[in-house]
Amino acid sequence: MADNNENKKDGGFNFPPVGGGKNIKAPKFNGYWMYIILAVIIIGFQFFNMNSDPVRTTWQEVKTKMLEKGDIEKITVITNKGQAQVYMKPDKIENYSQLKSQGFKNSSPGPQFYFSPGPLETFSKEFSELQEKTPAAADIKIDYDQEYDGWGNLFSIFFPIALLVFIWIFFFRRMSKGGGGPGGVFNVGKSQAKLFDKDTHIKITFKDVAGLAEAKQEVEEIVEFLKEPQKYTDLGGKIPKGALLVGPPGTGKTLLAKAVAGEANVPFFSLAGSDFVEMFVGVGASRVRDLFKQAKEKAPCIVFIDEIDAVGRARGKNPAMGGNDERENTLNQLLTEMDGFGSNSGVIILAATNRVDVLDKALLRAGRFDRQIHVDLPDLNERKEVFGVHLRPIKIDDTVDVDLLARQTPGFSGADIANVCNEAALIAARHGKKFVGKQDFLDAVDRIIGGLEKKTKITTEAERRSIALHEAGHASISWLLEYANPLIKVTIVPRGRALGAAWYLPEERQITTKEQMLDEMCATLGGRAAEDLFIGRISTGAMNDLERVTKQAYGMIAYLGMSDKLPNLCYYNNEEYSFNRPYSEKTAELIDEEVKRMVNEQYERAKKILSEHMKGHNELAQLLIDKEVIFAEDVERIFGKRPWASRSEEILAAKESQDAAKAERALAEKLKSEEQEIKEEEAENTAQEEATTETKITAEGKKVTVEGKVTIEAKSNEKGQTTESN
Repeated sequence: MADNNENKKDGGFNFPPVGGGKNIKAPKFNGYWMYIILAVIIIGFQFFNMNSDPVRTTWQEVKTKMLEKGDIEKITVITNKGQAQVYMKPDKIENYSQLKSQGFKNSSPGPQFYFSPGPLETFSKEFSELQEKTPAAADIKIDYDQEYDGWGNLFSIFFPIALLVFIWIFFFRRMSKGGGGPGGVFNVGKSQAKLFDKDTHIKITFKDVAGLAEAKQEVEEIVEFLKEPQKYTDLGGKIPKGALLVGPPGTGKTLLAKAVAGEANVPFFSLAGSDFVEMFVGVGASRVRDLFKQAKEKAPCIVFIDEIDAVGRARGKNPAMGGNDERENTLNQLLTEMDGFGSNSGVIILAATNRVDVLDKALLRAGRFDRQIHVDLPDLNERKEVFGVHLRPIKIDDTVDVDLLARQTPGFSGADIANVCNEAALIAARHGKKFVGKQDFLDAVDRIIGGLEKKTKITTEAERRSIALHEAGHASISWLLEYANPLIKVTIVPRGRALGAAWYLPEERQITTKEQMLDEMCATLGGRAAEDLFIGRISTGAMNDLERVTKQAYGMIAYLGMSDKLPNLCYYNNEEYSFNRPYSEKTAELIDEEVKRMVNEQYERAKKILSEHMKGHNELAQLLIDKEVIFAEDVERIFGKRPWASRSEEILAAKESQDAAKAERALAEKLKSEEQEIKEEEAENTAQEEATTETKITAEGKKVTVEGKVTIEAKSNEKGQTTESN
């Protein structure tokens, strides 16, 4: 009650107490209620002022019945409507049954009837003659007037204007939906960046980024720059302004940026390069300015631009191919904001692209992007780590060999590995399994690389034999050559566009020698050579093999300088729109001759190897016809164990030995520390034992003797007792 009384003093209003009771909010005023109330008023006005509609009649009926009887009070001709309205005398209304049916009463105002008078001159002349002949019509006068519908006129005036306004608002809102944000077309120059700060929960952290150790370290350093800048600035260093993530698609560039957003306790702006592009001129530059304005207000912060090549392409690289001034204006504004006269302290730019070769050189210089972080395809050990991350949510059994999966997926990116794991789970679910096994993963890899099996494709016995000989040729030579890729399995079941397929474990070499490339070329030509050697005719099945071999030979000779006639020369041209070869016609002929010679030499070499191992090849081909799918174990049984260890096995063995050495060192250090602890504990126990040894103290007169070693003058007790102390 005290609160209420106090509140009443203030203008007599009873306000709710501050901080107590329910928070009563005043109802918000909605503008649509105004329109509803106005419509109800108009409808009600029209309803209550509504008169009965006049009854249609004819001029002939008016003449013969109404005028002769003297029932008409007046006639009003509406000239703009071509209509004559008849006003009846009040006491005569009840004489007409059609008026009663319409609800007319004696007190009802007119008009009661209306008719079409026709041409006004004719009607006026005829009515004058009628007045002369009929005495009852002599006092009736005719008024000529014009009538306008107020609401209709207003509607006809304002409806087109309202329609144009509606169309204008509708279309401009639709146009600005993709890039205008709140405020419609008038806000189209605002930045479209999404802001992630400490209040935004992002689940991805650096723990979810497997492999990419060097790239992750560089990105972690950027986060540390923002968390503890003093650590670096004390030594005179400056925080880097930008870092560019470069790498093939699917390697984890955007994932790294998401991890930065999840780890950093600073605001994180994320947008794509295409967000700067809009149909309006000058919008891109305006959005860049607005982005950096927001970033400066939130500094220190990180700005991430995904696919920066959308706006960062080189300017004026080839004016003849056409240009984009709007894109160049956006790029110029971006360059100015990143390193212009203005200060952007505390704003770090992260960008990602897989087309670093097309970016403008001014964008890549130090001071704008101080670092280029290369995010490459994962190697063997990194693929194991990536598989470990993607296998966490999947229920797998004991048959899954992560080492084999990592070896079988060379050249796979992180996104490809995630696809393999997902596809394996789908295959296992399709077969009604409770767990995902090794075979499911192998089938998933086969599905992604080769495509679906087409068991319904009909082949004749001769075609099956030809395909089996072809695939057996690949398998035999790859097994017999040192540097060829080791075989996993061979099948003659059609898959995708291929009639047969062979799976290998490609060697991931950092450098590749000429001999290794020639062995791979020979193994690729083994299928065509087997057809030629054992059937006596060639087929179209080797088209893909020939394509790969030809490209490889041209690369070896024109780019790598692996030809005797063209040594130490590279004709690689990196210009995007260049239509000219960087060599003469004579050199082109020489390159063609060298390619032919190299390919034919490896073809004859393949035929020679197959001739020497004809028995094993034919046995392998027959086994392939019978079983349709054979594995490395079958080839090993026929040709014997390969005397050469694959590079992948060497790497895994080295990794295992390194891990074992680390474990041994850790164990030795642990044992050493435990031994040290034991020694320290023994020393402490010895000291305690010496301190707690039983000591005899004898008092004789004024002398106190401790174990006969120390004599101290002291007062004895009155009784002269001997005291023992422990």
